Amino acid sequence: MDRQPLTGIKVIDFSTLLPGPLAGLVLAEAGADVLKVERPGGEEMRHYKPAWQGGGSVNFALLNRGKDSLAVDLKNKKSRAQLEPLLAEADIIIEQFRPGVMARLGLDHDSVKKINPDIIYCSITGYGQTGPKAMAAGHDLNYIGDTGLLALGHGDAKRPHVPPVLAADIAGGTYPAVVNILLALINRDRTGKGAHLDIAMTDNLFMLMSWAYGEGLATGNWPRSGDSLLTGGSPRYQLYPARDGKLLAAAPLEEKFWQTFCDVIDLEAALRKPDAPRHEVIEAVRAIIAQRPSDEWQALFDAADCCCSI
Repeated sequence: MDRQPLTGIKVIDFSTLLPGPLAGLVLAEAGADVLKVERPGGEEMRHYKPAWQGGGSVNFALLNRGKDSLAVDLKNKKSRAQLEPLLAEADIIIEQFRPGVMARLGLDHDSVKKINPDIIYCSITGYGQTGPKAMAAGHDLNYIGDTGLLALGHGDAKRPHVPPVLAADIAGGTYPAVVNILLALINRDRTGKGAHLDIAMTDNLFMLMSWAYGEGLATGNWPRSGDSLLTGGSPRYQLYPARDGKLLAAAPLEEKFWQTFCDVIDLEAALRKPDAPRHEVIEAVRAIIAQRPSDEWQALFDAADCCCSI
């Protein structure tokens, strides 16, 4: 088997639930040796549903495959002592406690650095290690609400729907953690210095909304549902129901794709123009797509090249 990029890299993961464990999984799948430290009896996600028929959480298994596990009572000094030789040899630590918790346990960056000066120590929190909300409890829904991301979904901005994707945990926590850990490894190879990485999930969500902030800077207004490209305001980025109720995902943004799309559905010339009233175009396209079942549209769009799928 070929040597993987992170072969030989040792990771100790103190985190629970999703952001940190998923970051550890990404590192493990790149070849790192990941040790998951759990409280006696295991972390709470071991008991989450859905469960396998024989017992045990499916999601826990998916997130923590390929890792070793060690039960440690972090509040017990004698139990905690077994970590010291492991910490001295580790390359990376991932933790997800509120600021100050690891310091009280004697496991914070400053403490670990005394026995492992070049450690890369990654702290994932909702609001960062400092600031007015640093100690606030929160989950994904809180973070997407605080940033305004929740208001950008389709429908009434005053009554947004809970999204089916944990954007803050994954895009705000996991992947910024992985990217910065890898950058810190490169920097350590060059300088011999470790790092303490402060990953604030809420802060990292803002990069997901660059288009919204661009529109805000240009117009002075926050995008509203149905008004802008990604909130249902464009016929070129829209879901259209076919006759059987299945949805056509139409994203012919570029002009060449748009014209091909219009040719396939035989949209009248006046509605193809860039200055045509957007909502009139949307309604016209919706009426056309509703005339045929999805399998017929699938065949037509499979033969075209215009960013459409059923």
